[in-house]
Amino acid sequence: MKRSNMSLRTRQKQNWGRIFVLPCFLIIAIFVAYPLCYTFYLSLCEYNFAFDLAPKFVGLKNYIDMFQDSKFLVALKNTLSFAVVDFILLMIVPLVLALILFFKGKNTSLFRAAIFVPIVVPASLICIVFTWMFAKDYGIINQFLIDVLHMPYLAKSWLTSKDTAMGCLIVVSLWCNIGFSVMLYLAGLQAISPDILEAADVDGATGLRKIGSIILPNLKQTYILTGINATVTALKVFVEPSVMTNGGPGTATIVLYQYIYSTAFKYFDLGYASAMAFLLSTLILIVSMINFMLNSRKD
Repeated sequence: MKRSNMSLRTRQKQNWGRIFVLPCFLIIAIFVAYPLCYTFYLSLCEYNFAFDLAPKFVGLKNYIDMFQDSKFLVALKNTLSFAVVDFILLMIVPLVLALILFFKGKNTSLFRAAIFVPIVVPASLICIVFTWMFAKDYGIINQFLIDVLHMPYLAKSWLTSKDTAMGCLIVVSLWCNIGFSVMLYLAGLQAISPDILEAADVDGATGLRKIGSIILPNLKQTYILTGINATVTALKVFVEPSVMTNGGPGTATIVLYQYIYSTAFKYFDLGYASAMAFLLSTLILIVSMINFMLNSRKD
């Protein structure tokens, strides 16, 4: 009798749990699952929403056209090139800064504020400031090279040169996103048990040995979060090239997200844009899963 009463109460708790979780599933279904499924459906259709009354099913035509579109291939190459460098920097530079803040906890409030400022400042505003800094005639970088370092031969038009434009965008993207990654790493560092660090000190572990043998191996879960954030940030880059270079010079800095936006809202080709968007989402998912599996492996 007692066992049946306990099982009844357990079932009632489970039912109440399902009821409380149900709104979350509804929100996910409405705002995530449905848009994703509808985007996939549109990717199989020919649909110019300025002229067509309804989508026309064309199968895989949009996906085939993508790999025959030279501008798409350039945008994909630029996106992957940007993503590889930006991902590496967003994994390493914030880790170094977080380690400095972790070990030098005192008198670092100004340093912390400088790192976290980009989190609260709009990315578009940061891009406008950096556009001024990289300007050829009045930019602070060229003025510093000419007036302070006396190296006028290094001054150039940073954003209109194919050799430097993409590098400038990577620098700005790193500046915009570094604060959040530092926060993730700091959270991971502070979650390491002080007893482990004290035991390492007792065993005579030096700073670098402690970092390599104790701290870095204990940040696996943080690597997953930081890696996913860096992947999404790098592959979905949009604001920097849109504000600073508009994809130029030529097509040197046009990226996939920017091409998707112009295809959808400038040329109104929602079917083709949906195909590219679905491909980009799939690419982000694959890279994120690879990062997750690599960092989830047991030693």
